Amino acid sequence: MLEINNPPKESAKQIESVDKALSILECFSDRVPELSLKQLSEKTGLYKSRILRLCGTLMAHGFLIRLDGSLYRLGPKLMMLGKLYERTNSLISISRPILRELASITGESAKLFVIQGTKRVCLVREKGTYPLSYHIEEGESFELYAGAGGKALLAYTSKEFRDQVLGEKVLQRLTEKTIVERSRLEDEFTAIRKQGYASSSGEVFAEVAGMAAPVFNHENNICAALTIAGPIQRFTEERRQEMLDSLLASARRLSQLLGNVD
Repeated sequence: MLEINNPPKESAKQIESVDKALSILECFSDRVPELSLKQLSEKTGLYKSRILRLCGTLMAHGFLIRLDGSLYRLGPKLMMLGKLYERTNSLISISRPILRELASITGESAKLFVIQGTKRVCLVREKGTYPLSYHIEEGESFELYAGAGGKALLAYTSKEFRDQVLGEKVLQRLTEKTIVERSRLEDEFTAIRKQGYASSSGEVFAEVAGMAAPVFNHENNICAALTIAGPIQRFTEERRQEMLDSLLASARRLSQLLGNVD
């Protein structure tokens, strides 16, 4: 079961070579599946000679492959580990059919976000039925203070954690509708806890709106946020109300499956 925990002090100690190797793997994405040595150097800030050595080690263990033309691509070992993670993570396996049903009922893309560090990560996503939909990939990360999913998570965390997220730097205004003032955000969090869900409209991407409900674990702690999102023109007030019952019911069902009885 995935829960929000503060990492032990030992986990803060990093081995530099491992850290640099992982930074190479993190350069790849669905949008950029292949990278040259020069591109990896530009993205990581590492010398090409060091990247060559690190890539050689990653290739030897199946984490990278090298294509003709000296382009690198993620290797099969990552797929094996990803499938293992999915099979053994109960939150993923339990939530996926619920998200699939919610996407089918509402027609909008359904996603499950969890907190990772001071950001949120899309753990599971299911496409909606509309031809035009809001699409992100599993594993993509976003700010916690913007968007329905982030606000639904942050509203139920401790004040100490919110201080860490909201007070560590000047908040970036992602769009003209992004709320960056701490007092306004705290007012939103109070409203979210009172009504049991969060809404957003153009806060992360100008053309995207969404709604999110919290998911709680067996200890009644926030562990995820279930969201639906799509083009802003479809999220009228009337339609939000039509979709709200399905969203809240799905979040309650997932919480119950995770052992929450409140």
